[in-house]
Amino acid sequence: MRLYAGKIPTIAAEIVKVLVDGDELSVLDRGEAELDVQAVLKEYIRLERECTEKAKDLLQTRNLPYEHFGKIKRQIAGEKGFGLGDEGLDWMTTQMIESFMQSPHVEEVFADDATLRKRMTDILKKHMQIDDEIDAEVRRRIKNLEEGTATWEVEYQKALDQIKKNRHLGE
Repeated sequence: MRLYAGKIPTIAAEIVKVLVDGDELSVLDRGEAELDVQAVLKEYIRLERECTEKAKDLLQTRNLPYEHFGKIKRQIAGEKGFGLGDEGLDWMTTQMIESFMQSPHVEEVFADDATLRKRMTDILKKHMQIDDEIDAEVRRRIKNLEEGTATWEVEYQKALDQIKKNRHLGE
């Protein structure tokens, strides 16, 4: 699962709409409340990129094989108190709940944290699972190439970039 910057306004609008329509949240300004949610999601992307870059740097510095990338990235994220994967969903929803509690644009929060977290997680998952669909489409496009080869890697990236462009999923 991955959060794309191009989906942030859509996700934020849906989260605020669902919570307001469900009488779980009362806002003074819906647009500003959406911007609060967008800020949390943008910060998640920023921190995730930072962890990625630090992990790449450590791999290079320590001359480690790429297989260690995931482990190192998770370790860096843990040191920052930041979550990846499902833990990333927890991190985002916690930050959004805190934002709602402190925002001058949110009048009242009526639901408990567990209810808010469940509703927001469902929305986030729906929008973030697009990664699996994109991967399947890319693999269909390059099915005639042998996976793991340099050619496959290059063509995978080209097809991935094209699909993201077509779907307006800017990084």
